[in-house]
Amino acid sequence: MKFTRLSQICMLTLGVMLFSFIPVPKKKSTSKKAAKQIKRVKKDSVYNPYYIIVDKSEYELYVYDEEGWYATYPIVFGSKDLSDKMREGDKKTPEGNFKVILKKIHQNWGPELLLDYPNDISVQKFKERKAKGLVPKNAKIGNGIAIHATRPQEEWTIDNFYNWTDGCVSVKYTEMKDLYSYIPLGTPVTIRQ
Repeated sequence: MKFTRLSQICMLTLGVMLFSFIPVPKKKSTSKKAAKQIKRVKKDSVYNPYYIIVDKSEYELYVYDEEGWYATYPIVFGSKDLSDKMREGDKKTPEGNFKVILKKIHQNWGPELLLDYPNDISVQKFKERKAKGLVPKNAKIGNGIAIHATRPQEEWTIDNFYNWTDGCVSVKYTEMKDLYSYIPLGTPVTIRQ
């Protein structure tokens, strides 16, 4: 059987067309649990994909990674007045950009992520407010602001929007254990109204 040039081209074209319709196996998507484990491996090195946004008006703490939104946790604060912290003892949560500087287990409410409040910008705002007479001359700026758990038996405070802290951000005990498990030191935290 002789093949002409035209029949060879037809056979080649037919072969290409057949192979172009063979489905390519899809890449399996990574489950959330597997993705979390991958991220935990990455965080053990210097790499940190996470950042946190605390939205006071929404009573929500959002965690983001390099792919976008990662998790949301309901939260409460110290005061129903959600404006910026002015001074020590006002029970308000400070606004601004901070970072996690210490992870520890507190004797009363367990997992805690301590923030670098007051940082340079917080100190500058405080001094300006003092100079304008917005805070008393003898007022102090305060410190010890953290993202921490409720006591195990007091998770109801979150469900009922009961602001009970001295200016910290409080997460349900069971959910804070999860957040604490994967957030590394140095994680950026933005607190906004």
